[in-house]
Amino acid sequence: MTSNNKTIGLVPVIAAILGNFTVTFLKFAAFFFSGSSAMFSEGIHSVADTANQVFLAVGLRRSKKLPDEDFLYGYGNERFFWALISACGIFFIGAGVTIYKGINTLLTAGEVHFNFFTVIVLLVSFVIESITLGLAIYELRTHNPGKSALEIYADGDPSTLAVLLEDSVALIGILVAFASIGLSYLTGQTYFDAIGSIIIGLMLAVVAIILITKNREYLIGRAIPDDLQDDIIDVLEAEPAIEKILDFKSQTLDVGIYRIKCEIEFNGYVLLKEIYQSRGTTLREDYNDVKDDFEEFKKFCADYADRLPRLVGKKIDDIENTLKLKYPSIKYIDIEIN
Repeated sequence: MTSNNKTIGLVPVIAAILGNFTVTFLKFAAFFFSGSSAMFSEGIHSVADTANQVFLAVGLRRSKKLPDEDFLYGYGNERFFWALISACGIFFIGAGVTIYKGINTLLTAGEVHFNFFTVIVLLVSFVIESITLGLAIYELRTHNPGKSALEIYADGDPSTLAVLLEDSVALIGILVAFASIGLSYLTGQTYFDAIGSIIIGLMLAVVAIILITKNREYLIGRAIPDDLQDDIIDVLEAEPAIEKILDFKSQTLDVGIYRIKCEIEFNGYVLLKEIYQSRGTTLREDYNDVKDDFEEFKKFCADYADRLPRLVGKKIDDIENTLKLKYPSIKYIDIEIN
């Protein structure tokens, strides 16, 4: 993922806020005219979605803050923290209230009115939710080119995934609401409407659990994608000066921003060869110069001891610069000598 992480997720989230804000009023108006439990559930669903997507927007905004002395690696995790709160809101407000309303309707039978206005509201809601869903899909595809649906789910921006899952459930929920209201009207049995409400609530609960699990992974320090890690290790192993790579670790700091850390063992022969290439002499020549003079030998040792750590430091800097140029998403690299 090489796109600017500061814009990832913002467009679909803002579109979802505007869309759900509009849909919320329409659904509650339809509930007022129809008395449908499923329509009420859809209204609560949209309230929860709107509030949750506001949380996502807050997280996206706060994640843009630059690193400072308190947070040296930046504020990228704000995105995942607020997305986690959003997911909890879906679970407790969206799913909880919706399921409660459905159960209450089962216990206290009421009357459901199927009218033309309700149909219009459901159709308009379906169109709006489809548009915001399309934006979320486009965003995920754009920032994850060539990846399968499962790979996009694994590596995609949690904020955009939240919009995608919420809007997908919203579309299914609209169809469930339409079917449950219609069945209740045709049969005169309100339990169809109640069952529709419960189904919508259960779908919201599943989405919430998925999003809570995904954001938890990032907050506790999820590693970088496997394919990216394999590529980085290949680059390191191709470096002649590196003998062995040990204790490779990584962490996702934000969408498209990663940190890696590893320990390496250098190849002493390669380093020695580079030292003498820079000196313009050979080891045998230096040996012949100092073998009969202990003071000169001490100077040679001191000079060698001075050159070696500087060469090692330069090598590490060169390796880090190579990785950052090849993989711009790797913002922080800590390479240590074993």
